[in-house]
Amino acid sequence: MYSEHRGWLHGWLRKKLGCSHCAADLAHEAFIRVLLLAEPHTIKEPRAFLATTAVRLLIDGARRRRIEKAYMHALVIQCEDAGMPDPAAVHVALQALERIAEMLAGLPAKTREAFLFSRLDGLTYSEIATCLDVSPSTVKNYISTALVHCYHSLHVTDSLS
Repeated sequence: MYSEHRGWLHGWLRKKLGCSHCAADLAHEAFIRVLLLAEPHTIKEPRAFLATTAVRLLIDGARRRRIEKAYMHALVIQCEDAGMPDPAAVHVALQALERIAEMLAGLPAKTREAFLFSRLDGLTYSEIATCLDVSPSTVKNYISTALVHCYHSLHVTDSLS
């Protein structure tokens, strides 16, 4: 699949992003997601699958950048009110954001998307269901799964410390 579709995916992403290097990184990340599938050989429409995966990666990246931007904006406001923030505190906060992103990366794509739509975008379960083309009860299950996953990820990490 990689040798047959890498060039196409890279070109498609380059047109969307306007940057060959970013397109190459994203294409490789999409193929990594394929490798992580239980049965990647069962994909019937590789280009559609790769395009959907790449779009989801773009959305995840945009959300991550929005979180970082919001945090940095909050730091600027805090700086204006209380002086410069401690660089160590900034580093710890950015590490926490990266930890959250890694934790969410362990979720199935639709579960992660539902969770992010809910928490970041403030969408209702019905709105999320429409976006993901599933029922609201499925969205409720996705959110529950994501919360349990986050809890277990935090619990395991904390018990290792």
